[in-house]
Amino acid sequence: MLARLNHTRLLRYAGLFTWGAVGLWLLSVWFDPTILSPDTEGPPALQILRWLVVYLAFGLIYWWISRQLGRPSGALDKVLLLVLTGCAIGVGYFSRTGLGSILLMVVAGLLPWLMPVRWGLALLVGGNVAIIPLFVEALDFPPMVAVLQSVTYMGFSSLVFVTALVARQQAEAREEQRRLNAELRATRALLGESVRVNERTRISRELHDLLGHHLTALSLNLEVAGHLSEGRVKEHVQQAHTLARLLLTDVREAVSQLREGGAIDLSAALLPLAENVPALSIHMDIQAPLTLDDPERAHVLLRCTQEIITNAVRHAGARNLWINAGRRADCIVMSARDDGNGSDNLVAGNGLRGMRERLQAHGGDLKIETRLGEGFCLHLTLPASAAAAAACEGAIA
Repeated sequence: MLARLNHTRLLRYAGLFTWGAVGLWLLSVWFDPTILSPDTEGPPALQILRWLVVYLAFGLIYWWISRQLGRPSGALDKVLLLVLTGCAIGVGYFSRTGLGSILLMVVAGLLPWLMPVRWGLALLVGGNVAIIPLFVEALDFPPMVAVLQSVTYMGFSSLVFVTALVARQQAEAREEQRRLNAELRATRALLGESVRVNERTRISRELHDLLGHHLTALSLNLEVAGHLSEGRVKEHVQQAHTLARLLLTDVREAVSQLREGGAIDLSAALLPLAENVPALSIHMDIQAPLTLDDPERAHVLLRCTQEIITNAVRHAGARNLWINAGRRADCIVMSARDDGNGSDNLVAGNGLRGMRERLQAHGGDLKIETRLGEGFCLHLTLPASAAAAAACEGAIA
């Protein structure tokens, strides 16, 4: 069963389990309020209610904030982390125990995934320092003992923090390896298609230049021989002339078929890019067949598709990505739409600028549509050949 859970889900469930184990103390106090410290203010029911509120708030926030670990985090996630830390400290103060420090360890497991390392360490230290007054006032620890107790818990939290940091780095390394493998397989497929096209072109050229030339010369010589011969010899020469012309026609048809069939199938190169992308479902609809005669233009579309997937994973925060590609008016038209965050003030990064430059270098075009909360939608248009640029401009209009 554990083999079917990835590292982020295991971390999430481990944190929820720890939170549930801490709740056993609350359950015991619920049935036996005499366990509460006599120094606490207010009736036992009020004390338990305050404890219950911050405890449940911690669980709900943790469940929400840990649902998509590994995705780009926003300002809301960082605010929720601060609230989560406050709830952990609140559990410690309202329960008059060290349970808050245990919950701070749970928070430490989230920090490397949602914050830069230095800010995460600052929050880890700040949360454990805020517990020191609890040890002094509620548990009657001497100040030095309270500091040592806080440092001890901080050490445990640091261990959890480093473990989570290593897990995040390993996840990023595995994602990078997966991306490189997908690009390698896609490039290999494109290279295989290009080699096949080049070989068919070479064979057709050889057939045309060698057999075509010799058969043409043979046909001319047989025609001359037909004029110079008489009787039954002339009949055989004419038959040979007819066969030579038929053979020359067959060779020309074979050359034409080889050239017409020497096109690159884009689907063979694009489909591997959508395989095994974590935290993103890619729905590809590629026209069959979708062919290009120019390997360089096929490479442009391959790189653009890679960049679209990378942006959806790293920046858009999307769960789904829809990619459609087909031919229209001698142009290859591709659209990509995700259900990510979107933006009202789009600032194109190096990836989007690079896509536009690649397309424009071959007479293509890139249009971007996005609004906050409505994801990104990209429209790519690329002429299938240099001669099709004018027709493609008409399709864009």
